[in-house]
Order: sequence, then C-alpha cells, then structure tokens
Amino acid sequence: MTETTDAMLSQPGGANVLPGPPGESMLVEVRGEGELSTQDMTLNIGPQHPATHGVLRIVIDLDGERIARATPVIGYMHRGFEKLAEARDYRQIIALVNRHDWLSSFCNEMGVVLAVERMMELEVPERADWIRVLMCEWTRILNHLMFVGSFGLELGAITPVFFAFREREDIQHLMESATGGRLHFTYNRVGGLKEDLPRGFLAASEQMVRNVRMRAQEYRDLLQGNEIFIARTRDVGVLDPQTAVSYGVTGPPLHATGVGEDSRVTEPYSKYGSINVPVPVGTNGDSYDRFMILVDRIDASLDIIEQVLGSIPSGPVNVKLPKVVKAPEGAIYVRTENPLGQGGYYLVSDGRKNPWRLKMRTPSFNNIAMVPHLLEGALLSDMIAVLGSVFFVVGDVDR
Repeated sequence: MTETTDAMLSQPGGANVLPGPPGESMLVEVRGEGELSTQDMTLNIGPQHPATHGVLRIVIDLDGERIARATPVIGYMHRGFEKLAEARDYRQIIALVNRHDWLSSFCNEMGVVLAVERMMELEVPERADWIRVLMCEWTRILNHLMFVGSFGLELGAITPVFFAFREREDIQHLMESATGGRLHFTYNRVGGLKEDLPRGFLAASEQMVRNVRMRAQEYRDLLQGNEIFIARTRDVGVLDPQTAVSYGVTGPPLHATGVGEDSRVTEPYSKYGSINVPVPVGTNGDSYDRFMILVDRIDASLDIIEQVLGSIPSGPVNVKLPKVVKAPEGAIYVRTENPLGQGGYYLVSDGRKNPWRLKMRTPSFNNIAMVPHLLEGALLSDMIAVLGSVFFVVGDVDR
C-alpha cells in the first residue's frame, strides 16, 4: 500500500478512507461536515481503582468522550457495623464505630457517647467536654489534610501529599500521646474520657497550631494559584445549592455551594455553643471551591482550637458509672458535624446493656449519591477531578 500523506481520502457515499494496516483501509462514517460518528461505550471504574478512595465501583456510559450516565455501585466493603452494634455493649460500640470512617474516628465516637449520655441524662465533667471539642478539631484537621494531599495527587501533583503527611504525622504523634492510638483513638467513654491529658499536651497543642497554620499557607501557594490546577477544577463538577440540599449533601461539598449549614452552629453540642465556630463557604460549588473549602476549614479548626486551649478548666474527666452501663428504654437521635459532613446516630434501647438498634446517618453515603448528577455530561478526563472533590470514605458509605 502506498503511503498516504493526506489526513483522509474522500470517498463517495459519505464515507472516508483512513490509512490502516498494510493492504487494508478503515472506513469511518461521517454524520455531517466535520462530525465523526461515535460509539457508545460502558466502562467500569473500580472496584479497586487508586482514585476511588477505597473499594468503590462506578459504571459510566460514554458517548464519545462525554459521560452520559454514571452509576455508583456500593457494598463491596460492607461489614455490618450497625448490626454488630446490637451484639455489643455501649463501651464496645465506641471501639466499633470509629472504624467505618477511619479518618474521622474521634468524631464517630463522639456521636455514640452523646446519644447514650443523653438517654441516661448524664452530666459530663466540664473539662472532659472541652477536651472532646479539642480532639474533634484535631481529628477534623487530620481528615482534611488527607483529602487535600490526595486530591492534588490525583490531578498529578505529588508534592501536596508529601506535605500533608508531614503535618498528619505531627498531629497523630500528638494525639497518640493522649489516646494511645494513631488512627482509631477510642478515647471517648460514656460519661467522659478514657483518661486525662498527659503533662505538656496543651503546650504542645499551642505549638502545633502555630506550625500547622504556617504550613497551611504552603498548600495555597502550591495549588490555589496554579494555572494547571485551576484549569482542571474551575467550573468542573458544579453543584448548585438546591440540588445539594435535595440530595442531603452536607459538610464541605455543601459549604462550597454557599450553604453554611453546620450542626456545631445550628444545633450545638458539647461546648460548641460556648465558642465562635467559623463556617467557611464557597460561591461556585465546583471542584475548585470544594478543595479550597477544605483548606479554609483547617484554618477554622485552628481558630477553634485556640479558643479551647484558653478555656479548659481543671477537674475530673469522667463520672463514676456502674460496672454494666444500661441505657433506659426509649429512642434518641443525635446530630454531629463530622469532618466529611453531618453524622446522625439513631439509638433505640430496650433497657439492656446493648442497644436494640443503632442506625447511623453517614455523610459519605449522601455525598456519593450526588455523583451521577455531577458526572452526567462531564468529560471523561474530568471524572477524577470531580470524584476526588466529593470527599468520601467507602467504609462510611457501606458501613
């Protein structure tokens, strides 16, 4: 076959001949002038894909390079936390629930102990309440650092994840000195905390606030004005406030749309009603805003920690309880602001030492529910930029 220097050779009948293997040619149907026909294609993303933050599968139907439909397939990681809670007493549940969202463990524990304490009408010592807020905010920063680093990595920037894990190691070392754990702290107890803070913890926290605040600026310098990062995230995966609310989206994806709903403000628990809680919000609701909200929330958590450090009184950190903790008959629902959004804990007791039913409302489930809306009509090349900005943990979806 002779070499063809033209891009294509026009043929009668509305078809074009493209150069193919030796002795062959390929026919491509032309719909109209300058428009090539496309073939629908179905792709599986996952269930074990490095950019899906866990064992999640998304089936996408493509029309050319555009996503016509996206369907999340969940359940690959289901471990039955809610059902397991029925066979454990209230102390054991604390160690259980901090594992469905392993990046928000202390906040998960917080919701359960608050539900039990309200049913038992327990008054937690003031020192324990303040320390809980302190630990919640350090956990929030740990969570956001993970997503700030991994989102940059998914878009091709490897430096942010190195920086994020530098700060995470420092904070985890600090929290390990008090809780004994690095990921699953299990520091909460019904009626207070496992034990008091070690000597020097508050002073170390003050220094850590200064360090993290200074280093958080590096994330802005790396990505906020980066023209490649902006091109990949600006006006990509736009979510409007009405759609976000209709899907039950909470946390950073909701705040990025301009809606500042935060249960620490609208329904304060622990000592959040005694301090100023900043709630950063965005304007466009796109992938860029969702990322920047995480960085802004790190600064907001540092502001809260500074307020807490100046307010922690002396005194006990737990109350004396019977050997077997039993909640009275009844039901209660507790709402908390977890790092990824609002967590809800519906606890039903029949008066025994273990709950009759524990139902959790986890933020990642609703965040994943809006993925089909965000990906419909998007380019395949933008899928990871959208998916990485939704911020979810698959264990928090499957529970």
